[in-house]
Amino acid sequence: MTDQALSADPTVPTKPTSASRTTLSHIMTAHDTNLLGTVHGGVIMKLVDDAAGAVAGRHSGGPAVTASMDEMVFLEPVRVGDLVHVKAQVNWTGRSSMEIGVRVVAERWNESTPATQVGSAYLVFTAVDADGKPRPVPQVAPESERDKRRYQEAQIRRTHRLARRRAIKELREKRAAEGIDD
Repeated sequence: MTDQALSADPTVPTKPTSASRTTLSHIMTAHDTNLLGTVHGGVIMKLVDDAAGAVAGRHSGGPAVTASMDEMVFLEPVRVGDLVHVKAQVNWTGRSSMEIGVRVVAERWNESTPATQVGSAYLVFTAVDADGKPRPVPQVAPESERDKRRYQEAQIRRTHRLARRRAIKELREKRAAEGIDD
């Protein structure tokens, strides 16, 4: 996949996937736990949003805000003492939006086992200017076959997000026209 294939406009700058890829790490404490004694899902979601936000800001060269979070999946519980690594990268870019893929892994503090994937998510960020208005972002240039696969999968998720949003809007308009008050 060439830069030209990613953008019809050759004046739009591109950045390779690796330019903004990042990992944030955090040791989980008792302060992070839920009533079951494992780390609260909201704590993991905050770490995911933090890592994705760092990647979005890095890729876009300025502020970016979370527009949506898709498919947050919790695969394994995280425990007190675990060292959690949140790995994020840009999967896809539009004019002002970016999909950031995030993978969460944990190293158990008291076991000599390899790190385990404990979660994953996809987030959409919008780059904003000083007035909070959307601003253009560089197009992402996938470098590896994995990056190219992620780019293509992100396009599918975007198509589904837009179709879902359109279908819900149409249903609400139809119900409003019928005088049905939700």
